[in-house]
Amino acid sequence: MAEKKKTNIILFSGEYDKAMAAYIIANGAAAYDHEVTIFHTFWGLNALRKDEKLRPQKSFMEKMFGKMMPRGAKNLPLSKMHFAGMGPKMIKSVMKKHNAMPVEDLIDMAKEQDVTLLACTMTMDLLGIKEEELMDGIELGGVAAYIAEGEDGAVNLFI
Repeated sequence: MAEKKKTNIILFSGEYDKAMAAYIIANGAAAYDHEVTIFHTFWGLNALRKDEKLRPQKSFMEKMFGKMMPRGAKNLPLSKMHFAGMGPKMIKSVMKKHNAMPVEDLIDMAKEQDVTLLACTMTMDLLGIKEEELMDGIELGGVAAYIAEGEDGAVNLFI
């Protein structure tokens, strides 16, 4: 039996449209029977944060990062045409009209297709993101975990 092809994506961006692209590609690759990993690092980790406010024990600086960063995929800004928050509302309206799935549904679909969602532990430490602030079903790992996944990748993307 032939070995599955691998698709590996580094999601560095914390912007709605870029997270959407990463998850569309991931779901497409999984549908083509690829083994898929999305390594969420720096601002890309915000797509994995739970929407609700949690109060884990944090230092002052960690609390400040937590307040400044969006919680969850549906709260991510757009990379272009943000317009003080109007841009995301406009694009979500157009998406709904065209029956396009929002990022939070694409994340759920990726989980259903066994896409590995990997959160960068070094970035979590730097930004003060605690494991309990992330969605359920997220794997934790550092660069070595990503490299182990990516070295045999047929497709490797940085978004």
